[in-house]
This record gives sequence, C-alpha cells and structure tokens, in this order.
Amino acid sequence: MAGKTAQAHVNLVKLCVGAETIEDLAAWQASRPALGPDGRPRHVTRMWPKREAQLLAGGSLYWVIKGAILVRQRIVALDEAVGADGVLRCALVLDPELRRTRAVPKKPFQGWRYLAPADAPPDLPAGREAEHALPPRLEAALAEIGVL
Repeated sequence: MAGKTAQAHVNLVKLCVGAETIEDLAAWQASRPALGPDGRPRHVTRMWPKREAQLLAGGSLYWVIKGAILVRQRIVALDEAVGADGVLRCALVLDPELRRTRAVPKKPFQGWRYLAPADAPPDLPAGREAEHALPPRLEAALAEIGVL
C-alpha cells in the first residue's frame, strides 16, 4: 500500500455579526481588542475545531456579511484563549489580508460550520478586488439570481 496521502484542507464559514460591510470588519480587526500579541487579528470562538490539522493545512475563514459570503481570511494558527468567565476557548489567528470573494448567499446559522474547498466561493479576479463593494444586500440579491 502506498504512503498516506496529504490531508486536504478545510475551511470555516461564520456570520460576521455587527458588521454591515467588509470595511466594518477591517476596522474592527485593526482595533486593539481584536489584535493578538503578534499583531494579527483573532476571532475567539467557544468551540475548538476537531479538524485543526486540516484548517492549518491552508484553510480560510469565510465571512458572511448581510446574508452573503463576501470575504475570506487565511487561518494561520489556533491559540488558546481564556474568557473572563475562566472558560477555555479557541482563538482563530487570522492573516490580516481580507480577500474578497464572489458573493454567495448564505442563510443565518449559529457558530461556525466547516466549508469544503469545493463549496467555497472563488476569490475575485485580480483587478476586481480594488472595486468598491456593492451594498451587501444588493450583492447577496444579485448572487441569489445568478448575476454575480
């Protein structure tokens, strides 16, 4: 039998609660409370992903803003974080680069979900990344009808 094949990566998808736009997310992540000691943004979540090795093999966090996946960030590490209540949580350490993706509608859900690479929206092509984003609701509506 041949050697074990490399583990494919997996992604996460999560609602970006409190952000109306990608710029809101960027502003929050640039703020002191969102930055870790290494200067990278972190997002703290209650559950530790069981598929840690696959996440760290090239996975990204895809953010849902106003009903559509619009942007992603590469996950670079998982750190332990202890909440004010003393409960151990998982801090997703993120690459600060926000990469806009093709808009894909996503219904609300709680927490985060795994997202297979085959189901992840592609990044916007070079040149389109600098375009001003459409309002999230419009982008989601256009994606819903297959225009984007």
